[in-house]
Amino acid sequence: MLTSLDSGVVIIPPENVDFPTENTVCITGHREKHITPYQSRPEFLRLTVTAVRLMLAKYIDMAAEKGYTRFISGLATGTDTWAAIHVIKMKSAGQPVELIGAMPFLRHSSALTPAQHEELSKIERCCKQLYCTAPDPASSYDRGGGQNIYRTRNYFMVDHASVVVGFYEPKISRSGTAQTVNYANRRGRTVRTFGLSDVFRIMDTTGPDIDLIARHIRGLDNVFDMPF
Repeated sequence: MLTSLDSGVVIIPPENVDFPTENTVCITGHREKHITPYQSRPEFLRLTVTAVRLMLAKYIDMAAEKGYTRFISGLATGTDTWAAIHVIKMKSAGQPVELIGAMPFLRHSSALTPAQHEELSKIERCCKQLYCTAPDPASSYDRGGGQNIYRTRNYFMVDHASVVVGFYEPKISRSGTAQTVNYANRRGRTVRTFGLSDVFRIMDTTGPDIDLIARHIRGLDNVFDMPF
């Protein structure tokens, strides 16, 4: 029996998936290092990150409003972690949602800080199910796995979901997020993503005021009602 090196939670082999793709959402998105601050001003970086997180939470809420109840996180830093935290909060508030974790290999968290390890452990313990797409303990990015080891995880998430939502910058073409979105489109999945340009348009309207930004984001129309 395999268990997570971070949380001790039992890991399920990818061939033993036992949940339906219906009502399941794959979360994808960039890490924080890919976020450019509003107006390219360093003093607005934290504000921009917060706005991205608010937009991500809103997109997850939109999916939940349309009856999607199961959310898959790839457990990386940035978007994956922010999404997982929001789903956990939703569940704690009584909403009928589930979090599924999908790690690329057992030692995927080896470069995390102690604080990030602790956060990941908490997230994993809140997962309804935890999967690893390269369960061989010897698997790693450095030992011949390379980008394929992450691609397998990304494809696994798309293959077991009917919708993909997240934070996607098309100009960052060589990224796991682009890979996930492109694969989802090829597979005919519903894809609903936002980018920094969407966030900046809101900030152009509200100015650098987080309360106004949050209010504007809360008032957005549900993207699942839109024909694209």
